[in-house]
Amino acid sequence: MKVSKEQMAENRERILEMAAQLFREKGFDGIGVADLMKSAGLTHGGFYGHFASKDDLMAQATERALGKLHTAWAALARDAAHNGQDPLGAVEAAYLSARHRDAPGHGCLLAALGSDAARQGPAVRQAVTDGVQKQVDALATLMPGRTKAAKRQRALADYASMVGAMVLARAVDDPDFSDEILQATAAALRVCAPPAA
Repeated sequence: MKVSKEQMAENRERILEMAAQLFREKGFDGIGVADLMKSAGLTHGGFYGHFASKDDLMAQATERALGKLHTAWAALARDAAHNGQDPLGAVEAAYLSARHRDAPGHGCLLAALGSDAARQGPAVRQAVTDGVQKQVDALATLMPGRTKAAKRQRALADYASMVGAMVLARAVDDPDFSDEILQATAAALRVCAPPAA
């Protein structure tokens, strides 16, 4: 039975969504193609009709996950500004939340797979580089400061602090300590914020 173009596109989307989630939950090497396809409700044999290799899927799933984070941050910032709240504070609070910590499959790819991504091939590394650049650029637009360079520097430091805090908060086995890590980082980011120029 031949599959329609529409069904092929839907299947591809389902595979990408499932891969982006499962890679963040289990790591790039923590799940094979057969199990991933089964989780997507598809047969293993159909994989190569959509992707050249697992590496190809990993790169595309990385791009997808980072793109979704970018979209989520933009929506958070826009909603906060619309409601008279601090857009940067809204992004930082959402990122450094227990909800984000407790759902790695739906959160920031870097916090879930950063060190794993560093060991991957060029396509995954390029997808990470492009995604991080977009995130830093987005954060820089929210930063107070006089110059573009100062805003970018602060955005890089904020993003690195948030990712590092999330990695630590997920790694420890003491829930109170985990909460403390997130709260301390959020407080430090607020204290370090220079006044708007």
